Amino acid sequence: MSIRHLDTLFAPASVAVFGASERPSSVGATVWRNLREGGYQGRLYPVNPKHREIGGVKTFRHVRDLPEAPDLAVICTPPATVVDLIRELGARGTRAAVVVTAGLDKATKQAMLDAARAHTLRILGPNCIGMLVPHLGLNASFAHIGARPGELAFVSQSGALVTAMLDWAASRGIGFSHFVSLGERADVDFGDMLDFLGSDPKTRAILLYIESIEESRKFMSAARAAARNKPVIVVKAGRSAAGQAAAASHTGALAGSDAVFDAAIARSGMLRVLTLHDLFLAAETLARFRDGRSNQLIVLTNGGGAGVMAADEAAALGVPLARLDEATLARLDQVLPANWSRGNPVDIIGDAPAQRYLDAIDVLSRDTGSAILFIHAPTAIVPSLEIAQAMLPRISAGPQHLLGCWLGDSAVAQARQTFREAGVPDFNTPEEAVRAFSFLRTYRLHQEELLETPPARSAAHAIDLPAIRAIIDQVLTEQREILTEPEAKALLDAAGLPVVPTRVVGPDPDEACAAAQSLGYPVVLKILSQAISHKSDVGGVRLNIADEQELRQVCATMLARVRELRPDADVQGFTVQPMVRKKHAHELILGASVDAVFGPVILFGAGGTAVEVLADRALALPPLNMPLALAQIRRTRIHQLLKGYRDEPAADIHGIAGVLVAVSQLLAEVSEIAELDINPLLANHDGAVALDARVRVSASRPAGADHFAIAPYPAELVEFCDWQGQALTIRPIRPEDEAQHLAFLQRLDPEDIRLRVFYSRRSIEHTELARLTQIDYAREMAFIATRGHGSSEETLGTVRATVDPDNDTAEFGVIVRSDLKGTGLGHRLMRKMIGHLRARGTRQLVGTVLRENTGMLELARSLGFEERANPHDPDDHATRFVVLPLQPGY
Repeated sequence: MSIRHLDTLFAPASVAVFGASERPSSVGATVWRNLREGGYQGRLYPVNPKHREIGGVKTFRHVRDLPEAPDLAVICTPPATVVDLIRELGARGTRAAVVVTAGLDKATKQAMLDAARAHTLRILGPNCIGMLVPHLGLNASFAHIGARPGELAFVSQSGALVTAMLDWAASRGIGFSHFVSLGERADVDFGDMLDFLGSDPKTRAILLYIESIEESRKFMSAARAAARNKPVIVVKAGRSAAGQAAAASHTGALAGSDAVFDAAIARSGMLRVLTLHDLFLAAETLARFRDGRSNQLIVLTNGGGAGVMAADEAAALGVPLARLDEATLARLDQVLPANWSRGNPVDIIGDAPAQRYLDAIDVLSRDTGSAILFIHAPTAIVPSLEIAQAMLPRISAGPQHLLGCWLGDSAVAQARQTFREAGVPDFNTPEEAVRAFSFLRTYRLHQEELLETPPARSAAHAIDLPAIRAIIDQVLTEQREILTEPEAKALLDAAGLPVVPTRVVGPDPDEACAAAQSLGYPVVLKILSQAISHKSDVGGVRLNIADEQELRQVCATMLARVRELRPDADVQGFTVQPMVRKKHAHELILGASVDAVFGPVILFGAGGTAVEVLADRALALPPLNMPLALAQIRRTRIHQLLKGYRDEPAADIHGIAGVLVAVSQLLAEVSEIAELDINPLLANHDGAVALDARVRVSASRPAGADHFAIAPYPAELVEFCDWQGQALTIRPIRPEDEAQHLAFLQRLDPEDIRLRVFYSRRSIEHTELARLTQIDYAREMAFIATRGHGSSEETLGTVRATVDPDNDTAEFGVIVRSDLKGTGLGHRLMRKMIGHLRARGTRQLVGTVLRENTGMLELARSLGFEERANPHDPDDHATRFVVLPLQPGY
């Protein structure tokens, strides 16, 4: 998760090409030609021991012969030469290289990385096309075509796709800020690129083509950080279900890798699309329209057929068309001809002059919760350009919630261009426009999930860890993985989940009848065998047994059936439980499994024996809180039934969500959980109860909060203390602290802000506030000191530290409210941060302090910091550098 030296990689002052050549069609010749002819203004050095010059440019034989250490090296030489070149370049001072060379085996790649790491030299590749930075004229690639400057960044895992996309984009006039082929991602990967591009001012949106992800937490951290600043849109190859044929639970079988990737995309605030065309369609819409809050669509058209096509696509994609209320209909009646459609789509008839469009837009714009899809088919009555120009003042005057669709080609070309120049997203067909709006709605839902950073532990769910540990330890001691049904239900009960009472008896009908008598008929009988996971597959489940006579008969029949189908299975006996009858009940499935890439994942959907056939499910990455659990439920089709319909009452959806949160907490607390399956979870208006449960554990401990792809809110770091006779809370900052943090910053004196960030400012933007409050606890920490509770809570001070990727150095900043300076609050906050960083193994804490900030320098000295000259301010005029070793011997 490092952007170290990526500025050198993508904005070098000098470039050396190793393997530069004049040989036609060679990689070295193509790279050299692209650099020479692309308009790059930096210094260029060809390196090839076989040539004295290439195209009239002096050629150098070795790294040591170059007149300077190049900022960037592009390596096009054979695999055997790469390691030595990287070592020599690093020693010379080069900090970035593009390794175009293919064919490096595993050992050679590792040797290359080892050589680079010693000098913090960054590597793009190997086996990549290279990269382009069009606004610099930098084309360090062997692509057949360049790219025009623009505001989209495209990063691809596929080299072949890079060249195809360049060709496709050029034909459509699409420009880029960066165009990057990652190749084999030995060093620079998607996480690094997201970190770099997320804060790049020339990039308006980031487009990714992904085939696989390895380091999920790094990827998720970078994705969540970037998605807070700008749209990130993903196409991922490999949508076919990988499946897990050997899984012991329905959940394990259902949670295929691609579905888990979708869950990761949703949680990270990004958007996934299915085609390369949709990649640009979504980028155009999100970049121009992302701040709108419209959830419904109003279709305004001069042609009924086009409106119907838009409505059909909206129905297919689940995009709601706004219902026009009586007041709106009355206003439209006053400005439209009598034969207008009087509904949505709003058909204003084909002979509409420009004024009719304006009048309709004025009326419909009063509905601020809806976007307007403007569809126009050219007519001979009014030129399309005249309509576009007439609408231009209205478009520019207010918040943007208009999408354009000019049907046709040359007849509407100028009108279409007028809309685009005014910032209106424009689409070729009604279906394309509706699809783009559906992307916008999905993106906003993902952005809402991005703001949620739940703790691993939920205060609302008590968990009996000793009881759970006893069950799991017993199972693992017996060298088993699958818990029996009674063990699984006991575990869920200890985790605070609702379970149906279950009695365990031997393979004796008398014992089963005694248990049934105490529970009360009707009952459910299930076979009990450690060797049988799916009991219904062998006739091992019987429901609704009415009396003792039937129970005895079922016991005999079940034993005979199981012995016939599974003669190898050791049958311990039966479980007996009351037949739970819930009126208006729904059968649900709720489970968890561990994905090979993204770690623990939670599944929810329609349950029962046909769960695989129904395929109605939604996945989510833990940790979950109630908003995230409710969002997961809403992504299923059965959610519509759970809301109630006709005379069916709504189910206790919040109760179901509570079970999801409890499972999330169980995964965080109990690292041995490998698979968990509750099917069915029976739910109605009175609540939910688990009728059957299946759990698999593993001594390899695949779960636990440390394996979550998203670092949970570190609630364990919250501290309550007394300060000057007041109750003080020192805790990690949360995303929902944004308004509170703004109020804190607004109470700071401008001079205090200047001393802290080295310049004064009068305002702070939402994007920067989001960066300050929506942090990734895996890569940085910010503690705030607060007093009060709920809406009266106020922030008094904050300390922040960002840790480098190697956990070697953390850089800090601390500031307290201006009226509280000198009270010792800064000292207390610093002690909190120092203790946290020591515990996580960070080696040193450093800070850059203005010379005139004597208060901060004195605070640093009192905490044991050593004051040094600032290595980045060699003349030592303005700043000082303070350093505190955190680990013994450092």
